Amino acid sequence: MIYGIGTDVCDVRRIRASLDRHGERFARKVLADGELVTWRARTARWPERGLRYLATRFSAKEAFSKAIGLGMRMPMTWRNCEIAKLPTGQPVIVLHGQLKAWFESKGLRAHVTVTDETDYAASFVVIEFVDYKKEDPP
Repeated sequence: MIYGIGTDVCDVRRIRASLDRHGERFARKVLADGELVTWRARTARWPERGLRYLATRFSAKEAFSKAIGLGMRMPMTWRNCEIAKLPTGQPVIVLHGQLKAWFESKGLRAHVTVTDETDYAASFVVIEFVDYKKEDPP
């Protein structure tokens, strides 16, 4: 059974403006440690790819916060929600700290997709109950 659905469209130009204004401090606020390593590597080699990486992660975290119904309030934080990828390249949500404990206590599972095109990054998240049975109340 579906617990929640979230979507977000992010203007990459807005992310660029935040980076220009705040520098790496903005990326450190939004990205978890593993994401920060990837962002730095991509930015060093291909600055535009680094920018798009940051924008897709920003968008995916916004979509996730909407899908779980909390928005950006505890236990949801930027850094407790990480958008990683499987060896196949499929994006996955990895949770940390209080957010992970909260999410697991509710018996939830997340599915995420991200994309970017020129000036926009977009994400879609579906949250479902792991062991839902028809007789269980929603």
